[in-house]
Amino acid sequence: MNRKKSFFLSCALLLGAGLLANPPVLNSWYVMYKEQFYKLFHVHYSQYPDDTMENIYWLERALKAPFTNALYAFSPVETLEQYEKYKYLFTMHINLKLTEQHLYLANKWNKRRAYFYNAPWKEENLKSLDIAETCFNAALAYWKDAEEWAQKAREKRFRFMKLERVEFWEDEAFRIVEEKTLDYGATIDREMTNLRKVREEFLAME
Repeated sequence: MNRKKSFFLSCALLLGAGLLANPPVLNSWYVMYKEQFYKLFHVHYSQYPDDTMENIYWLERALKAPFTNALYAFSPVETLEQYEKYKYLFTMHINLKLTEQHLYLANKWNKRRAYFYNAPWKEENLKSLDIAETCFNAALAYWKDAEEWAQKAREKRFRFMKLERVEFWEDEAFRIVEEKTLDYGATIDREMTNLRKVREEFLAME
């Protein structure tokens, strides 16, 4: 978890520097709830590192912010039990998005092969792999949290409770817990195994 926090701090500092250089136009909308911060997250056509770090920043803020009043939840809820499930699904989904964003970031620095002609830039490539490894470790931490919240959302008492407008979140939880077709843990493990292999090949270069 410390790796996740230290990596987020680095991202926040970089994003902060960018915002100071190019201050956004602000309006009177005061952002303080999970749902509001989540709306600031968006998928970019070209996922540049600055775009990804911006998304990580907003998602992290969403993760730490309180939920809005149940009246303004993304899904209509009528009982405390429905609202509880909504919270579990939402927290799971945010952790999933944070996992994905860190994987995007890792891929910007990851080196899938160590070509012999890259030997003159051996140190640069090793540093790039270190950054990618940090991103993968952060992604893994968020993925483990996502799994835990998915398990909560799939408790027996919630199995036949369907929430409107967040069916996609319901599907994510089902794929994680029951189908096991959504498994970023396996993806990260595969990428990390290859990263270590490529690092060893770079280290062996003269």
